[in-house]
Amino acid sequence: MSDTQTLIENRPPSVAALFLERVAATPDAEAYRYPVPPASGQGPDDWKSLSWAQAAERVYAIAAGLIDLGVQPEQRVALASSTRVEWILADLGIMCAGGATTTVYPQTNADESAFILSDSESRVLIAEDAAQLAKAVEKRPELPELTKVVVIDAAGVETGDWVISLAELEERGTAYLEQHPQLIKERVGAITKDQLATLIYTSGTTGRPKGVRLPHDNWAYMAKAIAATGLIGGEDVQYLWLPLAHVFGKVLTSGQIEVGHVTAVDGRVDKIIENLPVVQPTYMAAVPRIFEKVYNGVAAKAREGGGAKYRIFQWAAEVAREYAKASQDNFRRTGTASVPFGLGAKHKIADALVYGKLREAFGGRLRACVSGASALSPEIGYFFAGAGIHILEGYGLTETSAASFVNPGEAYRTGTVGKPLPGTEVRIADDGEILLRGPGIMEGYHQQPEKTAEVLESDGWFHTGDIGELSPDGYLRITDRKKDLIKTSGGKYVAPAELEGQFKAVCPYVSNILVHGADRNYCTALIALDELAIQEWAKENGLEGKPYAEIVAAPQTVEMVDGYVRQLNAGLQRWQTIKKFRLLPRDLDVEHGEITPSLKLKRPVVEREYKHLIDEMYAGTREA
Repeated sequence: MSDTQTLIENRPPSVAALFLERVAATPDAEAYRYPVPPASGQGPDDWKSLSWAQAAERVYAIAAGLIDLGVQPEQRVALASSTRVEWILADLGIMCAGGATTTVYPQTNADESAFILSDSESRVLIAEDAAQLAKAVEKRPELPELTKVVVIDAAGVETGDWVISLAELEERGTAYLEQHPQLIKERVGAITKDQLATLIYTSGTTGRPKGVRLPHDNWAYMAKAIAATGLIGGEDVQYLWLPLAHVFGKVLTSGQIEVGHVTAVDGRVDKIIENLPVVQPTYMAAVPRIFEKVYNGVAAKAREGGGAKYRIFQWAAEVAREYAKASQDNFRRTGTASVPFGLGAKHKIADALVYGKLREAFGGRLRACVSGASALSPEIGYFFAGAGIHILEGYGLTETSAASFVNPGEAYRTGTVGKPLPGTEVRIADDGEILLRGPGIMEGYHQQPEKTAEVLESDGWFHTGDIGELSPDGYLRITDRKKDLIKTSGGKYVAPAELEGQFKAVCPYVSNILVHGADRNYCTALIALDELAIQEWAKENGLEGKPYAEIVAAPQTVEMVDGYVRQLNAGLQRWQTIKKFRLLPRDLDVEHGEITPSLKLKRPVVEREYKHLIDEMYAGTREA
């Protein structure tokens, strides 16, 4: 048996047990950093730290407080909060109490929040602030199981019998621990690997969300398997801003506990650019939308600088892609990432002019980024790779505890999601669907055995619903969602996500794009532009000061986007080309339910909302 297999197979039953081990091993080492905004509201944040021992003190107090409230093993405690250090402490507290965390996105509306709290039978809700509390108060008559709400930031909140602050919960827990000093050790020691740890409701692109049951063993396996990849180590600094209600954010906390590195936690997306030079992370995880925004922002800024500056950027972007492709091809063949001399010389010049500044904007110490949740356009991936910002794409679903595949460090291949984590099996079904089996697979959907049976076979194989291809040496490439593949009326298959990704690499002004064409005789697209980028463009094109809706309706904007659509079509097969498009009057967003909180497109919602525009693009054509 290899060291890796031993490490994974001898895992403890829970991350709670791993946490106790970590605290005992490195009590004084730094565990978490978190921002404290200045009292005046002006100026930079003050970053504070917690050592593992200090974090444990709070975690154990939360755990004991929950036990004092009557929380029993596997009973659900819901967490409705943005990403902040208290989210992690509360989640660990729930686990150390033997309870199970139900995650709720802070953007979720009152109706859906109530559905999740009711369906999960959550006994306690840990809410971030007055706004999250208000949803529970509004729906209280529908939530008889909910006995207590704990508020993290209690400013402006009236506490009482039903509502207490997190500080009060910790005080209660500390007092309870004085009476029962062995409590945490006993509760954690009693956790079995099959016991429920987390209930995550898929923000699903269709229908009501389903509760995915993830037992303790899933997270213990993930922690050990991530460590076994060698991608992270004890000296790393992770910048964690992803939503912790999402499985991708949650898995990052498990890997960190196993290796013991520092995590800087701040979920405010508008602070990312400001935080990166302060945190100076060595790695961070993100979703493709963030890299697309950075790329479009850099391209738009270069364009603003005038023709010469923009030409330099375009040249440097092409050199980056060429360099990344050459170095990755060489590494695949020879094991070294060497490139031809001439290309290396061009790359050195481009690095001084463009790439160096880009790396500084990311904090200057970034070794790698992990990208997941949806596909990253290979052209954008190659650009960043050539600029020295290595994006390791990974793949997994809520049902597989997030990290089933990840690109292996130096040997990463842009356009693939890498190789399976140690201990995970993969096979491709006859119709191209990716099937997975291993210790990361869910137990099933909460109270939905018939839905579970649709995707989980009796021998453990899980049907992902994604279409993919495996290379002879085990790298996986995702081609599309099985249900999203378009079959035109001419019988040709089109992968919309692939075309959408290509367009994002071509057009620096796009924010979201949806390619349509199922059962139609040609493909069309709905395109939403990035508000900031298009307003900068508008200044130079006679539209300065106009509102977004007017800018996108202007003939010169339509003409500009048409140029990029033609550029995309030039590299496509005839049946893939986008014959018509419409610009949307606003960007797609979570609030209107058009994208999920993890920034995935909800195709049916968008197609329903803009049906009139789709019909307009096919008006007067005879559909086969």
